[in-house]
Amino acid sequence: MGVVVASVLSSSRASVAAGSSGGAPVMGRLPRRLSESEMALFTSVGQRLELAPGRAVFRRGEYGRSMFVIASGRVLLEFAGDLPDKLIGPDEYFGELAMFVGNHARSGSALASEPCVVYVIEPDVFDALMRHDPLQMAQFMLRSFTYLVASEQQLIANYKRRNEDLMQTLDSLRQTRDQLQLARRQVCTDDLTNLCNRRGLYQFLENVSEVRDRNRQFGLLLVDIDHFKLINDQNGHLIGDEVLRAIASEIQEAAGATDLPCRLGGDEFALLTQVADQRELTERALRITEGVRQLRFPNSAPELTVSVSVGGGLCSDDGEWSVWYSEADCALYHVKGSGGDGAHVMS
Repeated sequence: MGVVVASVLSSSRASVAAGSSGGAPVMGRLPRRLSESEMALFTSVGQRLELAPGRAVFRRGEYGRSMFVIASGRVLLEFAGDLPDKLIGPDEYFGELAMFVGNHARSGSALASEPCVVYVIEPDVFDALMRHDPLQMAQFMLRSFTYLVASEQQLIANYKRRNEDLMQTLDSLRQTRDQLQLARRQVCTDDLTNLCNRRGLYQFLENVSEVRDRNRQFGLLLVDIDHFKLINDQNGHLIGDEVLRAIASEIQEAAGATDLPCRLGGDEFALLTQVADQRELTERALRITEGVRQLRFPNSAPELTVSVSVGGGLCSDDGEWSVWYSEADCALYHVKGSGGDGAHVMS
C-alpha cells in the first residue's frame, strides 16, 4: 500500500501545483465538495464499492471508522432529530467524523438514492496519506473540521430555538391552566361575596372524603338574614349587597381551615364545618349570630342593624346532603318561628 500511495501522491502533487497557487484551498467550494486533486487522490487509494438504489452504506447507530467518497450517483444522508436530511452527489464525501474521532456510532444513515459508485477510505489509508502529503491532507481536514463545527453550531442553534419554542409552549400551557383554574373558581364562586356557591358546594361534597378528619364529624349550619327584603326596600340594593358581603365575612371568620362557607342564593348561607361535638357546632352558630349583631355601616346606613337566624345539626356519616339540609332547615325554621336573631342546633 505504501508504494501505491507514494505513486499516487507524486501525481497528486503535480495536479495541485498546476491547479492552484501553493496548494491553497479553493474558496467558494461547496462544503463537502472535493477538489480535483483531492478526488483523484482518494479514488486512487480507496476501495471501490458499487451500490444499487436503496442499499445502505451504513445505518444510524452502527459503529465504524471509514470515510466515503462519491464518484457517481447520489447518496441520501438521513439524520434523526432537528438535522435535515441531505442529498449529496459526485465529488462529495461523508462519514468523515468516524475517521477523525475513532470508532464512532454513526449519527445518521447513508442510503444510495440511485446507482452509485463510492470509494471507501479506511483509517490506515488515511493515515498513510497524512504522512506522505500532510499539506493537502491538512487543508482537507481544516475544511472538514470547519464544516463539522458549523454543523454543530447550527444544531446547537436549532436546539436553542427548539428549547425556546418549548418554553413558550410551556408558558402558554401554564397560562391556559391558570385561566382554566380561574374559570373553574369563578364558576364555583359567588361573584358578590366571594364565597363558594351552590355549584362549588356540590363539587366539595363529591370530594368530601379527601378533607374529612376521622376524629371529628361534619356539622351543617344554615344562615338566613332576618327581614332582608325590608332592608333592601328601605335602604336600596346597594346597601343590601353591602350587608350580604359583611355577613359573608362573619361566616368566613367562623369557618375553620377545612370548612366550607358558601352562599346558597339570595339571603341564605351555609357553613359545612368539622366539629368535635354538638356543643362546638352550637358555639360556631352563636359566634356567627353575635358577630352579625355587632355589624355597623357608618358610611352608608348609620342607623342600620342586622341579625340572622342560624339552624344546624350534626351530619350523619351515612346521610346525604339532602338529609343534612332538611335537618338543619328544621332547626332554622324553629329559630324563625321564635322571631329570629338566634341559633338552634338539633340534638
